[in-house]
Amino acid sequence: MRGAAQLLSNLSGYITLITLPQTQTARVRHLQLVQVDPKRVMLVVVTDDYETRSTLMDLSPLAVETADAVAEVEIIDRELQILSNFLNDRLRGRSIAEMMELDWSELDREFSRYADSIAAWLKSLTDRMQEPTSSRMMVSGIAEVLRQPEFTELNQVQTLLALLEKEQDRLWPLMFVPYGGGSQPDKRVNIRIGAENPLEPMRACTLISATYQRDTVPVGSVGMLGPTRMVYEDAIALVEATADYLSETLSQTN
Repeated sequence: MRGAAQLLSNLSGYITLITLPQTQTARVRHLQLVQVDPKRVMLVVVTDDYETRSTLMDLSPLAVETADAVAEVEIIDRELQILSNFLNDRLRGRSIAEMMELDWSELDREFSRYADSIAAWLKSLTDRMQEPTSSRMMVSGIAEVLRQPEFTELNQVQTLLALLEKEQDRLWPLMFVPYGGGSQPDKRVNIRIGAENPLEPMRACTLISATYQRDTVPVGSVGMLGPTRMVYEDAIALVEATADYLSETLSQTN
């Protein structure tokens, strides 16, 4: 993502914006149940975009009661590893939304006491992972575009920099308009010129953006921000080519 943003800004001479893939569409790469202490376990999920989420869980109702505390820890560790293997076998490659579709009847009877608790832990973790991640955005090429004559006024530059560096949550909804939904459902490429941009710091700019996909699901957007006099044919072609490249790369990671 960072390399694509830098390459696009170098080719165009404009600011490049790439929203990172939304977690809702990320796929499970690895899960692990780790005993933290005799009464608690941590469930760790790593997604295919290498984001890691974890939740701490109460183990005490499920603990194996033995006279030997060391033996009890070893038994639980062994069972947690078997459960981790089961979860990885059934969930690896699935989307976060599909984590709740696990068939617990396939779990061996001796581990069935864990089923309800793990299902609840997965639901809790899934709910948190599906929260919006609207501020996650790569920005490249600021130094290049500031050499343009439209950006010689200090106040204008300062407000634009503040938007790009500290207020990305305001910019993000303009960037990621999922294809097949949102305010412009029939357009893969969105173009906002000058006053069409609702944010004051962008009124002297044009924003061109295109969605990229994982398989057929829009997960993020590639954008180019520059002066309104940009060569639109070239700019649109560059944005679309970058979006196509990211779509192909993400789809190949399944």
